[in-house]
Amino acid sequence: MASSSSADRYAANIQGWNIQQVNTPPQYLGRKTLPIKRTDAEPLNREDLQYDLLYFIFADTTKAFVDHLAPNHPIVNFCDLYVNALYNSPKCSKVLKDKMVDTPAFAIEFAKIALLTNVGRINTTMAFFPEMKTALRSYHPVPSLQKTDGNLQDAPRIKNCLKAALLPFEFKTPPPSSPAEILEKARAGHIPPTSVVNLIFVLSNSNHAMTVAQKHFDPPVEFLDLFLPINLSSASRARVFLWIMYHYLTGPDRPNPFDDDYSRANPGRVPRMRPLSREEQAQENIDPVDEIEWGKRMSAQRSKFLRELVDEMEMEKRRKKNPLPPPPPMPSTSYSAQEMAVLRQARYAASEGPGSRGSSHSHESRPLAQSSYASTSRPLPQLEPFRGDTTGEDPTQERTMLNQAWHVINTADPLEDSDKEGDDHVRLEYNRRLRVLARLRGKEPTPEPEMQQGSSSGGQGDAGTGRLQHVQSWR
Repeated sequence: MASSSSADRYAANIQGWNIQQVNTPPQYLGRKTLPIKRTDAEPLNREDLQYDLLYFIFADTTKAFVDHLAPNHPIVNFCDLYVNALYNSPKCSKVLKDKMVDTPAFAIEFAKIALLTNVGRINTTMAFFPEMKTALRSYHPVPSLQKTDGNLQDAPRIKNCLKAALLPFEFKTPPPSSPAEILEKARAGHIPPTSVVNLIFVLSNSNHAMTVAQKHFDPPVEFLDLFLPINLSSASRARVFLWIMYHYLTGPDRPNPFDDDYSRANPGRVPRMRPLSREEQAQENIDPVDEIEWGKRMSAQRSKFLRELVDEMEMEKRRKKNPLPPPPPMPSTSYSAQEMAVLRQARYAASEGPGSRGSSHSHESRPLAQSSYASTSRPLPQLEPFRGDTTGEDPTQERTMLNQAWHVINTADPLEDSDKEGDDHVRLEYNRRLRVLARLRGKEPTPEPEMQQGSSSGGQGDAGTGRLQHVQSWR
């Protein structure tokens, strides 16, 4: 026990801070409380995100990592490695890829929020656009990471993108799922042994937290404490994070470019982290005034959207409870056979003038038509009386067949009785038709039958052929 306590004191002195002075906020002592907790429409400020830590991680220019997804496997810094892993994820949409290429600043912003999702600080109940309707997620503006007007998606989509961000050979065989497996593959010469995204998932897993902490950290600090608001400087925490990334992705047996004197003297231990006083800690992750104002505007926009959404839902409920009466049926334009007969009779009566052949019928049928139609359920339509051609044409002038056809179209009433007596033009038209039929048949119309001698039905024969004689007289 004495030797153990002396070793702890030695480690604490080497690291440069008192173990009891490391202040992990009480709300983050449990693994289940690791995600950021904020109410709907409340902005995520720089302290929530540990923005300075993210800045130092992605601003580091040390080229130390093999990018297996880039042509020729170049050596790149962590920012390029992580952004390229997200870009090549099968779950990264084309719209998101185009935005990352067109606006590199957005690609870094998206990578920062993805890294927080990667370690579990952003859980899958968060979304980052104010028009989100589902009650399963809460909206949060992120002023420090939404400066490029890009859509940061929502946490579930980011998580899906991260889960699919594997190396090509990891789609055929399962990727390593423990720190020991990753180091074993690295020692065997598989560089990198896994994707950077999968490595962070493995190190953030609560099943491996104690193993990683005992192997690389001095109590009471663990890997996930790097992303919490504790009294250790952001720059030193960023260096420790990059040291761990290189240690597992490139191998523990190679010189680590992120070493310091303490890590060189103690193989396998992370570089020491500088403790902060309360005043120094308050100087980190300060929100600029413009970000505070932007967050307030987006929160107000979210509140307005929710009010309108609630009002719309209430109106929809009222419409379901009190539906509008159905519109009245349109009046039918179809008539029964009886109604059509009455309409035809009424129109024919209106087309007859006084003294015409149908005048006697018209005077008698009008009351009948009106009384018959009055029994129906619909009123009698107001019909205009049919008027013939009033061009003042000379009736004695002979018309051609074409002129006669045009005259009939313009003057004949389709509702008029077909047995109405025709004028000379009609008789001439019938005569012409007979001659056409005769030429087509090659002979004259059927001759009248021969009368039998001494028959007493001569009068009937005359009567029977009277119509034919009448038609022939028109010739």
